[in-house]
Amino acid sequence: MSVSWWIWAVLMLAVAAMLAVDLFLHRDNHVIGFREAAVWSGIWIAAGLLFGVVLWVWQGGDVAGTYYAGYLIEKALSIDNVFVFALIFTYFAVPAAFQHKVLFWGVIGALVFRLVFIFVGAELLETFFWTAYVFGAFLIYTGYKMAFRHGDETPPDRNPVVRLVRRIIPTDANYHGDKFFTRINGKRVATLLFVVLIAVEATDLIFAIDSVAAILAITTSTFIVWTANAFAILGLRSLYFCLAGLLRRFVHLHYGLAVLLAFAGVKLILSETPVGKLPIPVTLGVIVVTIAVSIVWSLRSTRGAEANDVDVDVADSAANSAR
Repeated sequence: MSVSWWIWAVLMLAVAAMLAVDLFLHRDNHVIGFREAAVWSGIWIAAGLLFGVVLWVWQGGDVAGTYYAGYLIEKALSIDNVFVFALIFTYFAVPAAFQHKVLFWGVIGALVFRLVFIFVGAELLETFFWTAYVFGAFLIYTGYKMAFRHGDETPPDRNPVVRLVRRIIPTDANYHGDKFFTRINGKRVATLLFVVLIAVEATDLIFAIDSVAAILAITTSTFIVWTANAFAILGLRSLYFCLAGLLRRFVHLHYGLAVLLAFAGVKLILSETPVGKLPIPVTLGVIVVTIAVSIVWSLRSTRGAEANDVDVDVADSAANSAR
């Protein structure tokens, strides 16, 4: 699919405008509640689905179906990002009012990482056929790790990138409002909030490799891959605030994500064999069924925990009222 430069320019301006609106509306660093997060999640999801309709009218059903497949797989994988963000925020005890700012700049970094990986990955797949086998094997191995070694993540402060930044940049171990940098005794130092941002960016760099490789298994059209990534990532902040309280109920979701990664790897390898590329309807069907089964399985398995969560919330509310 060939796209003129001015369409790319319009798309980038549209993404920048949406980010600017989001930043303006949250300039006061207020704590984002579930209702606000749900409204914004609905807006971002509607924008992503509407863009698919535009593609349908403009380029036809096959292109739109390819976009929707990429969008769904990226949206599903972004839920695993949310798990890691929750771990990082809990580990560093990030105040709720500052979490949106960290995620905002984290999303910008994620968009940049993905843009680079998309063009590099697509060029490699178009130039060297054997890279399909390499990417495919990588996705299958990543799926295996997610299924059987989920939860073995390195503590955020031991991430190599975070440790490197702390060695290079003088860092204070405290929060100073929503500042990433401040001055202490006349010396400019990074705050703990900046360390959190680096931890988020470092982990998202790894997620970017997985998700871009998974979508490249569906199509090598840089425009489709980028738009699917962009519209899925734009709603990542709202998704986090929507799901943060429900994450403990998605106990089996990682199995579904592992299946999707392995499926993408097999699909990518098959594309360079006589079998060829699998039909988009098949791909969409596998993605939708896998996500649905893993979510329903998780919710059914943790049905009893829901009542306990309500009891805990009631007890916490009573305790807060007593104070």
